[in-house]
Amino acid sequence: MRTSLHPGPAPAHPAVLYRPVPPRHADNFKILFVCTGNVCRSPIAERLTRHALDTRLPVRAAGRISVESAGTWGHEGAPMEAHAATVLDEYGVDSGNFAGRELLDEHVVDADLVLTATLDHRAQVISMGHAAGLRTFTLKEFTRLVRLIDPATLPAVGQGAEVTERARALVRAAAALRGWRPSVSPDSDEVDDPYGAPIGMFRHCGEEIFDALDPVLTALTGVPGPRPQDSAPTRS
Repeated sequence: MRTSLHPGPAPAHPAVLYRPVPPRHADNFKILFVCTGNVCRSPIAERLTRHALDTRLPVRAAGRISVESAGTWGHEGAPMEAHAATVLDEYGVDSGNFAGRELLDEHVVDADLVLTATLDHRAQVISMGHAAGLRTFTLKEFTRLVRLIDPATLPAVGQGAEVTERARALVRAAAALRGWRPSVSPDSDEVDDPYGAPIGMFRHCGEEIFDALDPVLTALTGVPGPRPQDSAPTRS
């Protein structure tokens, strides 16, 4: 049964909402970004991540990591918000062929790592069950925890380990650290919603997301990103 976070009549068989999490395929790793409408923040994060993985990793390794997004009140089939697409274009990242999705149980079940825009999104994902608690973080929370992890303790890609093995080790290490180093304030672990705001707010949001993703992608792949001046967006 496909279920969503939209309010509605109770299903006839509630038990199907919490089906057991199936065994995960060791050869693949899926990242899911979650925001509200799935037209601004999570599409930006999804496309920036996909671009970085394809840039930093060989084709075979990059292909083992899939990246998706959805919204807790997702606009099913909707295009990316125009300003969000502009921000991606300024980063030299493809913004085309995007369709919004409403967050469903199957998206959470299939994800190895769920990164949300806010603490409320994180709580909503975890409330869906599917043993999601240990693999669901806000994006900025995950970045904060990743910065505490010694890269030398992670499996080295290319030295007998696959990138998927390193990614899973990173998620386990971050989950183990949660609670040991709390955030300065709840707001510091969130990315504000720019929906309906001018392009400047979207650019600020894009910079926040890019800056949060960079250390995560470096830790996940073992490959550092471009220098700051090389990755700065180009604006006309």
